[in-house]
Amino acid sequence: MKIVVAPDSFKESLSAVDAGRTIERAINKELPSAQVDVFPMADGGEGILDALVYATKGNVIEMNVTGPLGKKIRSEYGLLGDGKTVVIEIAKMAGLMQVPLTKRNPMKTTTYGIGEAISDALESGYHKFIIGLGGSATNDGGLGMLQALGARFLDENDEQVPPFGGSLGKIKKVDFHSLDHRLKDCQITVACDVTNPLCGKEGATYVFGEQKGVAKEQMEDIDSAMSRYAQLIERELDQSYQYRKGAGAAGGLGFALMLLGAKIQSGAELVANTIGIRSSLADADLVITGEGKSDEQTLYGKVPSYISKLAHQHNVKSILLSGSLGEGYEALYNEFISCFSIINKPMDLDEAIANASELLYQQARSIARMLKYFQ
Repeated sequence: MKIVVAPDSFKESLSAVDAGRTIERAINKELPSAQVDVFPMADGGEGILDALVYATKGNVIEMNVTGPLGKKIRSEYGLLGDGKTVVIEIAKMAGLMQVPLTKRNPMKTTTYGIGEAISDALESGYHKFIIGLGGSATNDGGLGMLQALGARFLDENDEQVPPFGGSLGKIKKVDFHSLDHRLKDCQITVACDVTNPLCGKEGATYVFGEQKGVAKEQMEDIDSAMSRYAQLIERELDQSYQYRKGAGAAGGLGFALMLLGAKIQSGAELVANTIGIRSSLADADLVITGEGKSDEQTLYGKVPSYISKLAHQHNVKSILLSGSLGEGYEALYNEFISCFSIINKPMDLDEAIANASELLYQQARSIARMLKYFQ
């Protein structure tokens, strides 16, 4: 029997790599003769770096970058096994989880560290990038990243504005002549499933701003400042990007990356193509996927649904193994032959998170025991 294991991360408890290894260990316990191929998955958000580095046998490069609050933090980017492709995960350098609830204010957060990471990779001779958008704490339209890469944004006194979201409304002049010339030779692919434009009611501020600390009464002013910022850039470059799908991703970082020639691709699709899961599915007997919580929304572009669709293309059945099953999960039976929660007794969320690895192992082992009797 060949089983493909392709989970997303179980947020706040298990990375996709750890979840995949745990399920593999459980299957090997009960089905030692089975072939188990593990492909940790991710979309454009948290976990994309670990998933791609693990699957391609790459490595991680540590460095100090400017974090979302403007202070130096220890972070990392990945180098894939091809020795050519750099992976940058926005959540690791400008992530919402790096900002305490009391300090969440996108007027005071920045994407400057993303630009520093790109610059560091360029210095090392790399020109091919995969950038995972998702989980950002920022709403600066990519201002900080562009400044770190050499672009200049000047106020009424011809002085460079600080690299924070609150500076957008102070910009009077844009100068891209000093932008790092090496970017022209780069291939940048953005992993992102967000289709929002930069501005307006469906844009970055109105749709994602509240979770980052934007008060409702601030949204109109912030969105207007973002729009003026975009217009200044587009006039300077004589190109239009702010209305394109994905421009509003990661607080407008999608827009800034488009300025650099980036192409946006579905996160789950990009990861699947990079790690080569399709070839393993060709002769698989079963797929096991999972995530932290599954409900009806899982069907709308989340990793388990994408994996199930891939499996169906190869006439392979799928099982969903998740931290919990939420409202409307019955709709998932259209995609999966069965859906399991790892919770095995009444417990609160903190207990479930603390014991996620053991709970996942025991439920995966139970599934493997069942499979053993149907061989």
